[in-house]
Amino acid sequence: MNAVVLLSGGLDSCVAATIAKREYGELSALTFSYGQSHEREIKSAKNVAGHLKIREHKVISIDSSIFSKSSLVGKPTLIPQRELEEIKEKEIPLTYVPARNIIFLSYALAYAENSDADAVFIGANAIDYSGYPDCRPEFIEAFQKVADVGTKKGVEGKSVKIKAPLIHMTKAEIIKKGMEIKAPFHLTWSCYRGGEKACGRCDSCLLRLKGFQEAGFKDPVEYESYPSWYNPLQR
Repeated sequence: MNAVVLLSGGLDSCVAATIAKREYGELSALTFSYGQSHEREIKSAKNVAGHLKIREHKVISIDSSIFSKSSLVGKPTLIPQRELEEIKEKEIPLTYVPARNIIFLSYALAYAENSDADAVFIGANAIDYSGYPDCRPEFIEAFQKVADVGTKKGVEGKSVKIKAPLIHMTKAEIIKKGMEIKAPFHLTWSCYRGGEKACGRCDSCLLRLKGFQEAGFKDPVEYESYPSWYNPLQR
């Protein structure tokens, strides 16, 4: 058995990849370069792939102009910095990348069918997240239907399974799971900015730090600053 994982270099995809490795043994990974304002997450994805001894890791480039409205694409000054309570579940922020997971899963599905893989793993999460519509259970279920009816494997009754093992977990639960299975959190990068240290102020940093705080573990990644509610000295 083998599987394909979408590996962004962030915390969630790292845990999803570690789960996939334990379940399937043979694992390939796809990472995308789509005009992000920094390359830190791609470097982290390569490091995680090396740590997990992933068989094949492809970095795929996509024309960034199709995502030009997102503040994550070449516009770090537009990335919002706000308080944790300002991140509202029903709000779709400027960091939303149009149809990103639809595109990424389409690539992964094609790669999985071509390599006769059994499953595609994605680290999507619908609890502690920034409000992206392509991180919800409804989206994953809809894409499974696409895999079932739109591929040769699907119509032959051997459909590639779209697996989102973190979809109903809080960030704290994801971190606890990652600690349990020894996911290499120290190699990950979640910050929307690309400095020497994570900023500690963007939505992604805040949700990550909230998760570590609630899980009772110290985040191994270094930050420029911490929100007042976070205790960096915990275990």
